[in-house]
Amino acid sequence: MTPYLTRITILAEDGRKVDPMLEMVIDSIRVSLMNYQRVVILKEKNSGRYLPIWIGPAEADAIAVRLQDITVPRPLTHDLLDSIISNLGAGVSYIVVSDLESDTFFAKIVLQVASNTMEMDSRPSDAIALAVRTGAPIFAEESVLDKAGIMLDKETGKPIMPEGSEDDGEGRERGRVREEDIKRMSAFSEFIDSLDLEDFGKRSKS
Repeated sequence: MTPYLTRITILAEDGRKVDPMLEMVIDSIRVSLMNYQRVVILKEKNSGRYLPIWIGPAEADAIAVRLQDITVPRPLTHDLLDSIISNLGAGVSYIVVSDLESDTFFAKIVLQVASNTMEMDSRPSDAIALAVRTGAPIFAEESVLDKAGIMLDKETGKPIMPEGSEDDGEGRERGRVREEDIKRMSAFSEFIDSLDLEDFGKRSKS
């Protein structure tokens, strides 16, 4: 486990900086009223930006069981994985939602094995289910948050549309409303409307 980190930057083997990673917390697990699919909603630890990720019902239950400290009679799949990793002398350093392609999220589980670090490709749902069992921090690459992260109005739960533009100090404008931003916001609004959001944002975990 890597305590007290909220933002880290990894160097590639050739010394290049890769996308910085931002620490996330699990805000909640929601159910779409439209199709009853589950969504885990991550929240950036030091801001009001959210990252919703569709997950399967089994993975949603695996995450919820641990968050609610529910005792099950037999180990679940992710409990078994945790035990195997531990008994092999390894540990989970952190997990990271590492990419987003064609509306599909990708993740990595980073293991510490003696003095070596190993990265394992994973679905975000499985990585999160393992993280809540090991206490490992959850990160998301900044590029993923730039693509799919959203700011929500605390009163309405609706996405906040970007307004105007400002210079980022390097001669580039930021905050400009682009066509793809509008489409993404519109799609997200429909998505949010399909969720049970009675107490959205009131159960953030840190």
